[in-house]
This record gives sequence, C-alpha cells and structure tokens, in this order.
Amino acid sequence: MLGPVARSIYIASAEGDTGKSAIALGVTALLTRSVGNVGIFRPVARVADGSDYVLQLLLGHDGVDLSYEEAVGVTYDDLHADLEGALATIVSRFHEVQRKCDAVVIVGTDYTDVSGAAEFEFNARIAANLGSPVALVVHGRNRTPKEIAQVVDQARLEMETNHAKVAAVFANRCDPDQIDAVRAALPADIGVGALPEDPLLVAPLLSALVTAVDGRVLSGDTELLTREVRKVLVGAMTVDHLLEHVRDAAVVITPGDRTDNLLALIGAHGAAGFPSLSGIILNGGFKPTDTVTRLLEGLNSSLPIITTDLGTFDAANRCWNTRGRLSRESQIKVDTALSMFDRLVDTEALSAILNVARTDVVTPLMFEYDLLDRARSSKQHIVLPEGDDDRILRAASTLLKRDVVELTILGHEPTVRARADELGLDLRAAAVVSPHDESYVNRFAEVYAAARAHKGITLEEAHEIVQDVSFFGTLMVHEGLADGMVSGAAHTTAHTITPSFQIIRTLPDVSIVSSVFFMCLDDRVLVYGDCAINPEPTAEQLADIAISSANTAAQFHIEPRVAMLSYSTGESGSGSEVDKVREATRLVRERRPDLIVDGPMQYDAAVEPSVAASKAPNSPVAGRATVLIFPDLNTGNNTYKAVQRSAGAVAVGPVLQGIRRPVNDLSRGATVQDIVNTVAITAIQSQQMRADRDAQ
Repeated sequence: MLGPVARSIYIASAEGDTGKSAIALGVTALLTRSVGNVGIFRPVARVADGSDYVLQLLLGHDGVDLSYEEAVGVTYDDLHADLEGALATIVSRFHEVQRKCDAVVIVGTDYTDVSGAAEFEFNARIAANLGSPVALVVHGRNRTPKEIAQVVDQARLEMETNHAKVAAVFANRCDPDQIDAVRAALPADIGVGALPEDPLLVAPLLSALVTAVDGRVLSGDTELLTREVRKVLVGAMTVDHLLEHVRDAAVVITPGDRTDNLLALIGAHGAAGFPSLSGIILNGGFKPTDTVTRLLEGLNSSLPIITTDLGTFDAANRCWNTRGRLSRESQIKVDTALSMFDRLVDTEALSAILNVARTDVVTPLMFEYDLLDRARSSKQHIVLPEGDDDRILRAASTLLKRDVVELTILGHEPTVRARADELGLDLRAAAVVSPHDESYVNRFAEVYAAARAHKGITLEEAHEIVQDVSFFGTLMVHEGLADGMVSGAAHTTAHTITPSFQIIRTLPDVSIVSSVFFMCLDDRVLVYGDCAINPEPTAEQLADIAISSANTAAQFHIEPRVAMLSYSTGESGSGSEVDKVREATRLVRERRPDLIVDGPMQYDAAVEPSVAASKAPNSPVAGRATVLIFPDLNTGNNTYKAVQRSAGAVAVGPVLQGIRRPVNDLSRGATVQDIVNTVAITAIQSQQMRADRDAQ
C-alpha cells in the first residue's frame, strides 16, 4: 500500500530576474520548520553537471537530503530533442523525489533558453502534470503597484488556462517605498508577500569578478573573495581624484603599472575615515615590480589584489555585466533573504496553502529554528567578549540580520568594525566596547574588589583583573549592562566560567554549577548532563545535576524523563559507583517528587524500548528517557562525543546551569552556527530567569 503523498509547491515566474531563488529559499526554510525531510526538484536545469546555482543553494539547506542528480528532471537539451518525452521524464523523476520526502519545493525555469512565452506555458504544463499548486513570482522593478497587479492577473490567467492552479503570489524586487501599496494591490486570495529590491542580494561576489576577468589573486586574504561588491570603479585618474571617488565595498580597476594608485588605495583601505574596499583589479597584464611586491608584503594588507591580462574596457565591461546571485558562499545574503522573507511574507497564510501538518519528529533544524524564534520573541542583550575572532563577527552578523538579540562585542572598536567591513558584515546595530574603557574599568574594579575582599584582592589588583575580556563581560552581566554572556571560541572553559563562579555565583537552591548538551538526533532531542564541568560528582551533587538538567529540558520544551545512568540497571548490580547513582536517584525523588526519574539504568535500557521491555519493564523512564545523567565527566564527555561523531548527532552546548545569570561556554572548535545557537540559548535562559524574578 502506498504511503501518503508529499505536498508540493511549484515556484514559477512569468519572466526572468524575479529573484525566484530567494523566494524558494524562504519557502524551503519555512517547510523545514514543520517536516522532517524537504525535497527540492528542478524540472529543467541549465545543465546536469552540478553547476545550477539555484539547486546548489537549496540542496545545501539543512533539512534537505538529496543529491544534485536526484533533484534534476531534464536539461534544455533534452527539451529541444523531445518535448513530450522530456515532460514524461520530469513527471517520473518528480515522483521518485516525492516518495522520499515529506514535502517538495519545485523551482521552475529561469528564462535563459527558449522564448519567454513558450517557457511560461511549459512551466504551467509541468505544474499541472505534477499536480502541484503554483507560487507565482513577479518582479516590481520600475513598475507601479497597479502595473504589478496587472502582470499578476495576466500570468494567473495564463497559468489557469493551462490547467495550473495559482495558490500564492509574491511581488519581489519592488520599490522599498511602495511595499505597502504593492501588497494592497495583490489579489486578496493569493497575495502572500511583497518584498523590496535589496542591492546586497544582487551584488556579485569578488570571486565572481575574479572569474569574469580571468584573474589571478596576487595578494591579500583569500577568505575575503566571498565579500560582496557594491560598486565597480575604473581608477585611471590621479590619486587625488581617485580617492574622492572610492566607496564602501567597491572594486577599483586600475592599470597594473599605476603603482601610485595601488599604494594609495591600500593605504586608504586601512585608514580611518576612508571606505573599506572589496578589492583591487590590476589590468593590462602588468604586475608590480619586485620592489613594490616586497613593500606590499611588508604592509601585510588583507585587501585582495587581483591581476588580469584584460585591458581597462574589457575588464570593466565584464565586471559590470557580472550578475550577483544568492548562494551559500555568502552567509550575509542568505541571512538577508531569510530575514526579509520572515518579516514581509504572511507565513501563516503560506503554511495554510502548503497544508503540511507539523510532524511529531524534532529534527536538529527544527530545534535550532525554535531557539531563534523563542529568543526573538523577547530580545535580550548578550555580550560577546571575543571581538577579535572572525567566527564571532560572522555569528553576530547573522544574529542581528535575523533580529534575534541585541549585542555588545568587546574589542578595540576601530579594529572590530574595520574587520567586519572587510568581511562584508553589517554590525552597525551592535555596540562595540573596549575592555580597557576607564569608565567601565573603574566601576567594575570597585565591584570586583568588594566581592573578592575576603580573598585579599585590592582595588589595584582588581583594576588589572577586570580588563580581562571574560571578567569584563561577566561584570557587564552582573551589573545589568547585559543579560547574558557567550565566550570560549578562543579561550578555555575555565577562563570563560571562572569569573561567573566568583562574581555571579549560583542560584539559591543549587549547590553546584553543571552543564548539559542538547543532542539533536535525526528525530528527537536528548539532554545529556554533565559532560563538561564536574569530574567526580558525589551522590548529592549528581542529584543536583539531575534536577538542574530536568529544569533546563523543560525550559526548552523537552518533557523531562530522567534516567540516572550506570553500568547496571535496577537492582542487578552493586558497588560504590552503582550505589552512588542509586542514592542520587533517591535524593532526586525526595527533593522533586514531581519529576519522572529512574535509576540506576544502562544507556540502552534508557533509550531503546525493546531493551527496556526486558531490562526494566516497569520503569516509567526506560525506553523513553529524554534527560540522561552520567555518573562522571569521563563517561559523559566520551559518550556525547561518540554519539556526535558516530550517530551524526548535532551537539548544542555545553549549556551551563545553576548560575544566577546566564553565562555559556563555546568549544574552541565552534562553528558560526554553534555560536548562533548558543547565543539564542543564552537569551532564552535570560528570558526565563527574568520571568522567575518577576514572579517572586
């Protein structure tokens, strides 16, 4: 018997350059919040060699698990050879994808081959044959709201004439000042979003310009090749006039033998009050002399310098005609597109159109999205002490673009902002504070000296200590200047959390600070504690860890069913380690009779129903545990890493618990997404602590 058919949506446009890929990305992200497995299908790809950038963008989204080959129907060459045969192949290959997925996003053609009218009609035929409702995308560039509505009406009529049903319409790339008027002009029954033209989304990456001019990178930071280029300038004039024309994120094309221009541009790029360039292209096949090359090496500039054999006109013409695309190479573009979609699209109406029921499964992506959504619901102020780390700056950009939290970044402001500009990041909404700012240092020194007077700390010593970024950030939280702190990308756990032990201290009913990891498996999220802080907890401390971990689980919408882990289950084993777990279980039941807890219990009995049926048939926890408490750090740390690496689980944490204000540690190998998740968790902890204080 066949299973349920996956829902689908066909994203089509009646013309080229509508920004359809941004809409497809937003729809894909919306679906991954509700279902476990989203499919992507491209009925007609430009080529089948893996280079279709729209497919690359969408297949790279978390929650999508298809190969490029699986996601392609046919190519334009196939259409030319046999139109009806190509349509049959498209239908067959779509059903193969549909059988594997809970929902499918179908992305129509791009108007890069056949005539527009024929291509639009063919998209309608495909949608009708796939039985998929259509989300129509029209562009609003140089159009009034009335003209946009007329295009929509005509395209809708043509779609329905060809037996395709238009269920939603997006007006994209509209005049930012006309968004409300455009939205009002769209048909009430299908209009779900009007989005503005954003220059960032159509800006090419520097790497694309390098390819366009057949360029070679002469020097600079290759990581900056993923920066967006907002303007292309020809710099053939003298230095005085050239510097008057440079702009932020510009690429300047200048003859390779104009050493004066080259050195002036590099100097301006790093100077206060001058724009931050994206790069310099030296044209004409000329390279700097050996003397100038040595000078460039000595300047150690990160600004990419590219050489090309093309002349000025050809180099400039190729750059001007290079289209910017939404791609995974540019996280700021992805963040901008998703943020715009969430703000300006009626996602509730669109979800109703998609008619996809939310699954009981909780995937890692669903969990991560829920974190951002909850953090965004009541924005908190988080301090990030490590402003000299690119990962922190990139995460800050994502958090600000997605409107998740308010941020303070510690560091030398000109240096932090200059590096953010180089990386193409927008951190204007973040405050940047120096940990050596005397107005803060003097205040914090008095607070710290008073708190540590019993340890003999003098005011002079405190003055030095509080300028350490971890102490400075912790004191910002302690003094109410921030709601929480996240650090550790470039510092040890001890360096990050020791100040909180000394200054913020534990909650009144907690005797020990501990930690948990959220282990995001394919279909659920488990809570592991303690895997990062306490090497050999006593029975009393283990009970405290279990209660704190259960509270943390509940705080993040995970029903706590606590398994106290050991090497034996129930009464089958004996020995000091088992007895410790048995006593800890008793203490948890005594202190929190409302909690569902059992132990001692082996890991397999805790999580696998078939094992639980034989080893602990009467246990309220066995086979369905959500909170797993390890007897010691050695066991917990190794287990979480084994599950992370062997089972492919996403480990979010460590999340500290038991402190009066939220302070969380990062792994020194943390990715940008790890940092984003940890900041969101810290914000949610702060929300809960604030609510608890208000309730007292």
